Amino acid sequence: MNTTETSAGNADSARAGTASSLTITKVTKAYGKKVVLDQLSFQAEQGEFIVLVGPSGCGKSTMLRAIAGLETISGGSITIGDRDVSDLPPKDRDIAMVFQDYALYPHKTVYENIAFGLRIRKYDEKTIDDRVQEAASKLGLTQMLDRRPAALSGGQRQRVAIGRAIVRKPKVFLFDEPLSNLDAKLRGSMRISIARLHKDLKATIVYVTHDQIEAMTLADKIIVLSGGHIQQMGTPLDLYYHPNNVFVATFIGSPPMNILEGRLEDRSGSLFFVSTGGLTVEVPESYRSTVRANWKPGRSVLWGVRPENMRIEDHPVTKTKPVAGCFDAKIIVTEMLGASSSVVCDISGHELHVSLPEPHRPVAGDFIRLVFASKHFYLFDKETEATISEPAH
Repeated sequence: MNTTETSAGNADSARAGTASSLTITKVTKAYGKKVVLDQLSFQAEQGEFIVLVGPSGCGKSTMLRAIAGLETISGGSITIGDRDVSDLPPKDRDIAMVFQDYALYPHKTVYENIAFGLRIRKYDEKTIDDRVQEAASKLGLTQMLDRRPAALSGGQRQRVAIGRAIVRKPKVFLFDEPLSNLDAKLRGSMRISIARLHKDLKATIVYVTHDQIEAMTLADKIIVLSGGHIQQMGTPLDLYYHPNNVFVATFIGSPPMNILEGRLEDRSGSLFFVSTGGLTVEVPESYRSTVRANWKPGRSVLWGVRPENMRIEDHPVTKTKPVAGCFDAKIIVTEMLGASSSVVCDISGHELHVSLPEPHRPVAGDFIRLVFASKHFYLFDKETEATISEPAH
């Protein structure tokens, strides 16, 4: 049986069509002595869109395959609704999975590819036709039902694979990097299609990607993985504005957050970050109490600044008249991105990425003056890489 069709058969048809919660409790997966998943625990509420994100080898696809029953877990439990499915075969878990490579049958039409999973489970012809036509309408495939996969674009083939999953009306949908084979334009349009589909179906979805833009735009909740461990979970904005550590801070956001090493100095009650190159920035008053509570004097710290949190100051750059709170920068590389520019610049010996909106169009060799412009301030312990800065409430 094609592993894309992994939801329950007619025995569960009475329950089909209603999204369910998914609970992962201390799931471990090991291959010999190599631990790939180390006691992962999280929950997807009914109708929630969860995205597992992280670099290659972090364990995200292994976790997805474990939910599907394609990997046997070494410990812990997987519960869908009120059923422990940890030891059930894929066909009995009432899930449907969409793979990266589409897994379509080349000799079958779009209609038959979408209908395949229903046919092998002996659904009647009227139910099959109703569900195929409904899925085709939702996915814009109605005019393509008589075509074969070879006559379709990559985006259309991916929609067929999604259609084959949604006709099953499973408890949980699983997506394993479904857009990674598409070009940038198609990825953008398919993200919108998947977001609309989720809203329309009110489905519970667990979606795996290495692309943090997909994660930010699709997820109700993001789970960031590294080395088989959960680094942080929360809403996209939680992770963007309140990262737990350097890994999450640099993984979420594009271009990634700049990280500078330095120390903290107390100057008459005010706190300043001073980098190894001498770049100095004041810790905002709203952060001082938490920074003092978490700061260990003498220990090096890391300051994080997002490229979009620096702006050009109008003061002219002169070597003899520095301006307090401003950073003089030399442009090294410029990438023109249409409505904005992404530049790499040298500030006090540090290379920083900075995003500049119109009308600024600096070129390599130019000198500009930048100022830190954000109410969010990021400091991390250099030794543990954990955040030491949160605003006081």
